Amino acid sequence: MTNRRSFLTATALTAISQSRIMGANDRIHVGAIGTGGRCGQLLRALEAAGGNELVAVCDVYEPRRKATRAKSPAAKEYTDHRELLDNKEIDAVVIASPDHWHVAMTTDAVSAGKDVYVEKPVTHTMEEGEPFIKAVRATDRIVQCGMQQRSWEHFRTAAEMIQSGKLGKVTQVRTYWFQNYNGHSKRPEVDTAQLDWKRWLGSAPEQPFEADRFFTWRWYWDFGGGAMTDLFTHWIDVVHMVMKSDAPLQAQLIGSRYVFPQRDCPDTLDASYEYPGFLVSYDGTMISSVDDGGLEFRGTDATMKLTREGFQIFPEGKNWHAPEMTVQSKGDGTITHMSNFLDCVRSRKQPNAPVETGVSAARPGHIGNMAYRKDARWMSSDKLVGK
Repeated sequence: MTNRRSFLTATALTAISQSRIMGANDRIHVGAIGTGGRCGQLLRALEAAGGNELVAVCDVYEPRRKATRAKSPAAKEYTDHRELLDNKEIDAVVIASPDHWHVAMTTDAVSAGKDVYVEKPVTHTMEEGEPFIKAVRATDRIVQCGMQQRSWEHFRTAAEMIQSGKLGKVTQVRTYWFQNYNGHSKRPEVDTAQLDWKRWLGSAPEQPFEADRFFTWRWYWDFGGGAMTDLFTHWIDVVHMVMKSDAPLQAQLIGSRYVFPQRDCPDTLDASYEYPGFLVSYDGTMISSVDDGGLEFRGTDATMKLTREGFQIFPEGKNWHAPEMTVQSKGDGTITHMSNFLDCVRSRKQPNAPVETGVSAARPGHIGNMAYRKDARWMSSDKLVGK
């Protein structure tokens, strides 16, 4: 243990722009920005990973901010993320704000000398991607994007098996995710006197407060991108990892707002993508949760069905109902992903999901949404053409 501590302390000392020297036990001081539901899950993952301490919380809605601080009474409170970033005690921040804030907050954080764990999708628009990468790479900060499958053991094992040729030649990947948003109408009242709505809007167009936009922001174009950037982003990142290809050649998407017409994004949709040598499809709806989410990799020799619970392999020419191999998930991928982030904060090595990975994972969702909104088909020439 003494040798390990000596090594980690020496590593910290050699980080050129390290804002402060960690203590002898390498305890990382963390700030949380955007303390809604997902942030609570990330903070629990931080607690499970160990070796860190929450020292600051930031949210524009006071009840959420205080509820998070109540679990860490010594933490300081902020409503402006820039003021939190001025706190020299903080080594790293966890950003779980609405999507339209991710790039701005992460850029501010790395410029302030903080390492960052930022939730997916890391970008709100496709145009943000390349400038965002350059902004991060202009610093020596660690940025881990919330693509936790990259640190989840059975997903990594599945990728290795497919890359080894276990399925033969894979020509089609089906992805899907089903959730039921019908129960989301039962929400607590929002005390707007304790909410800085203007700051919450940030770069979004000025508009009056609406509870549905506040709670279900992912389904409004001003703040999110619906299922394509919330859910599909995870699965297409797995496809990118497995197939070692992250640039679609063309895409199309059909969908509609059958149940939630008041929102911008389709609640039911089908999307198709062509990559070099294989096709990817996504289908999902927000009114039925049966089957949850997963992927199917179909090859000439076998098919793999992969979910967060594990995977199964079904060889061609045999009983389709009897998998040749079953692998169960071990643990929680968010915890291992957070542990990887903390390890990289100490070692200064690149994490499992660096900024380039996050930008590449968000891009197909943006492309699909562009095709849907223009009623067109997106081509790799960056053009939208008629269907």
